[in-house]
Amino acid sequence: MAIELPDDLIALERSAWEEIQAGTLTVDTAAKVQAAIAAFAAESGESRLAVETELKKLVRHPEPESDGA
Repeated sequence: MAIELPDDLIALERSAWEEIQAGTLTVDTAAKVQAAIAAFAAESGESRLAVETELKKLVRHPEPESDGA
C-alpha cells in the first residue's frame, strides 16, 4: 500500500533531485529533506525508511501517465 505523502514533502524532494542532477545539491537542501522525512514518519507512524523509499520512488521513478488510449 502506498504512503500518502504531503505535497510539501514531494516538492522538497523534487528540488533536491533537480539539484542532484545539476550537481548543485547543498547540505542545507539535503538536511531539509531528511528533517521533513523524519517529521512526517514520526507523525504518520510509518518508518522513516518506508517514507524515504516511497518519496524517492515517486519523484525519481514516476509511473508513466496513461493517455487513455
